[in-house]
Amino acid sequence: MKNALILIVVTFLFTGVYAQNDPKAKEILDQMSEKYKSFTSFKAGFVNKLENEIEGFTEEFEGQIVVKGTKYKLIVGDQEIYNNGTTVWTYLKDINEVNIDNYVPEDGDMTPSNIYNIYKSGYKYRLMEERREGSKLLQLVELQPENPKQSKSQFINIILRIDKTDKTLNGWTIKDRTGNQYSYTITNFTPNVEANDKTFEFDPSKHPDVEIVDLR
Repeated sequence: MKNALILIVVTFLFTGVYAQNDPKAKEILDQMSEKYKSFTSFKAGFVNKLENEIEGFTEEFEGQIVVKGTKYKLIVGDQEIYNNGTTVWTYLKDINEVNIDNYVPEDGDMTPSNIYNIYKSGYKYRLMEERREGSKLLQLVELQPENPKQSKSQFINIILRIDKTDKTLNGWTIKDRTGNQYSYTITNFTPNVEANDKTFEFDPSKHPDVEIVDLR
């Protein structure tokens, strides 16, 4: 997961609106963060929608993720991504190829294992609104880089949708500097699932004749 022009203008209009972080937003984010830190691990299914209004295309995928601490296994579309905290394997199912690289986290990077903590460094935030979707009352919190011109982050903003009742993420939307908007909606969630270290490592024995591309 590292691996809209018109939206940039709108975003800059808001950068002066909340130079200081919103205390209510911080309270909500802290509650969400504590909730996820209370889990030893979790598994979630989600729908990922990619839109680009400038180029006029939309793609939608279903995915699944298992997270334990900083480790995760992500399956979306024809890709499987394994991260054990030091090494990343990206398996491309359609061509039976796996790319191996070192995992080197950078400031501002957002990964499936830090989405609930990313607000703690390099971002300012505000509570946008509360919105009811079906039976859930969601609190929408917007994150923006504190210093957009200096930030290494490719994100213009991130909008988290947090369930007001149980403090879990219902989903989030990311807008980047290339005009893409990524929307993630959680479809099912299971805390404290069984997951050992092997869960987060690619096993070539399960993929006969896989081509291994070692980029380390």
